Formats: sequence, C-alpha cells, structure tokens
Amino acid sequence: MFSFLKDVSREMRKVSWPKSNELTRYTIIVILTVVFVSIYFTVLDLGITQILERI
Repeated sequence: MFSFLKDVSREMRKVSWPKSNELTRYTIIVILTVVFVSIYFTVLDLGITQILERI
C-alpha cells in the first residue's frame, strides 16, 4: 500500500498543472459549452414537442 502511495506521489510531481489564466480560460470554455448545449437541446425538445402536439 505504501509503495503504491509513493508511486502516486512521484507521478503527481510529473504532472503539468495549468496556470491560473489557462485554468480560467478552460473553465469559461466549459461553462459556455454547457450553456450552448443546454440551450440547443431545450430548443430541440420544444420543437419536437410542438410537432408532436400538432399531429
């Protein structure tokens, strides 16, 4: 168990962590993507609902 934790610690030191400005940029991109996809599927769902109600 301790050997595993040592290996994890050693590997985590090798990780290239994003800088603050990169992290902010990536976070904004993810939030905008989620908002866009949510709006897209909401409009798609409303459109399908309207079509099915007219049938």
